[in-house]
Amino acid sequence: MRLRKECENALINAYPAADVDTSGGKAIAISGGSLARPVDVVPSHWNDTVEYQSSDLERDRGVTILNKKVPETIDNLPFLHIGRVHDRDHNEARGGLKKAIRLCKNVKNDAIEDGKTINLPSFDIAAIMYHANQAALRAGVFYELAILAETQRFLDQLWHNKEHARTLNVPDGSRRIFDNEGKFGGLLTLSSELDDLAREVAREQNQALRYQQSIPLEESRKAISNILVPD
Repeated sequence: MRLRKECENALINAYPAADVDTSGGKAIAISGGSLARPVDVVPSHWNDTVEYQSSDLERDRGVTILNKKVPETIDNLPFLHIGRVHDRDHNEARGGLKKAIRLCKNVKNDAIEDGKTINLPSFDIAAIMYHANQAALRAGVFYELAILAETQRFLDQLWHNKEHARTLNVPDGSRRIFDNEGKFGGLLTLSSELDDLAREVAREQNQALRYQQSIPLEESRKAISNILVPD
């Protein structure tokens, strides 16, 4: 609790023009002022796990964070998370996974600026796309819009199959992604934003769809999956 309070005071003093929201259990949310985008700060301290002491690899080193709403401390493995996302992106998606994660984060930030709420932290967004079809994301090497198509498809699938969504773990294996029902509200909003984006891009890329008032999502994906975007 002392570390958390020290961090809250330090951020309030460092960003007097910004909105520093200290009500969150784990993260301190900062927005406005000189910040181009909202930022979450999660106070933590090192946790030298048994695996780290054995391997001496940074990816096995953990951190301990506080959920002040309980209160309770929680052990996390953020470097293992990052390492596994990187490995899957490099070995399976050829860069498409990280692009999909970045796409989701940008859409989330734009939605927040429009006054919407998306209760999904960046950690969980990365974890969600970790389970997407990596072959479909790999197509983004040649067809960049295929990344948008697969991201929209997978988020839509999870929303319509919540039982499957509840089985998905974060990359480090420490917990389920959807460990509380409130996150499905965030999934719905993010998925809806991707639906709208996919339809708008499909209209731009396909003349036959340009003047259709309502485009089925499957048609939107077909229209953008094999499009070469000029440099």
